[in-house]
Amino acid sequence: MTATTTTGPQRAPRRRSDRAARLASYGTLMGLLLLLVLFTVLDEKGIFLTAGNLTNILEQVAVLAMVASVQTVVMVVGDFDLSVGALASLVGVVVAQLLAGGMPVVPAIALGLLAGLVAGAINGFLVAYLGLSAFIATLAAMTSFTGLALLLSQGSTIFGLPGRFVAIGQGRLGPVPMPVVIAIALAVVVWFVLSRTVLGRQYYAVGGNAEASRLSGVNTRAVRFTAFLISGVGAALAGIVLTARLASAHPTAGDPLMLSSIAAVFLGVTLSRVGQPSIGGTAVGIGIVGVLGNGLNLLQVNSYVQQVVTGVIIVLAVSLSQIVRGRR
Repeated sequence: MTATTTTGPQRAPRRRSDRAARLASYGTLMGLLLLLVLFTVLDEKGIFLTAGNLTNILEQVAVLAMVASVQTVVMVVGDFDLSVGALASLVGVVVAQLLAGGMPVVPAIALGLLAGLVAGAINGFLVAYLGLSAFIATLAAMTSFTGLALLLSQGSTIFGLPGRFVAIGQGRLGPVPMPVVIAIALAVVVWFVLSRTVLGRQYYAVGGNAEASRLSGVNTRAVRFTAFLISGVGAALAGIVLTARLASAHPTAGDPLMLSSIAAVFLGVTLSRVGQPSIGGTAVGIGIVGVLGNGLNLLQVNSYVQQVVTGVIIVLAVSLSQIVRGRR
């Protein structure tokens, strides 16, 4: 019997494929660094790379980071939540009305988070237990949440929020803005759940192969349900912080968060060797979205053009993610 040996020429295509995959997996991080260099060069006033502007970028993306962190959890299990932005707007309106009606800050915030939990439970039940697609269920939820926010606010902005509440969005913990502190704390919690708990391993297992996970004894329905619970609470928290930061509540204030959060997670997926969402990757994706928006603003680029650029980035991110997955 003769032994079969692998020749150098036969191994060469595999090595080239592995190198290309590794290069693609660092593409997002290199893209962030490239944007930093690009806007530093194009910024004639020298504002972009100052400590003040970098802090401003962190503050601008803090609310997005909260939504993207919990969106990561939902996308880890193979779903996504289109209702996060509308839910953030709705919770902001609810909390603002409670505060305007004289309710103390802490109970109002608690009720807002409870509203997010209930909304997440509705989405989770529709997807995990009734078998609706995440797209249909959360799209319907998004429409309903937007309608409720408009109904409760009568389509107008709610002002007159107490200073103690506004401090949550405009205050600082030392030199760090409070929204940034809250965003980092939430990201750490999500990272711990995904990386250091049995539930986190179940999330990745269900996202990788739901049927195999079910046959191995994982309650896939419960796992998917809890992912939407986390998403609902996180979106509610983001809505509360956004309302405090603006010192007002508008029924559509959180709408841009949905698209940007999905973009951030997809951008981060390319950093995973197996093409899976992760908090680290999402953080890099948020950085790209934040740096891009801030840099284009400094260059006085039209906001409509910025939306076009964001859409192009999503397409490129998804395409690169598929390339990375296909090479594994």
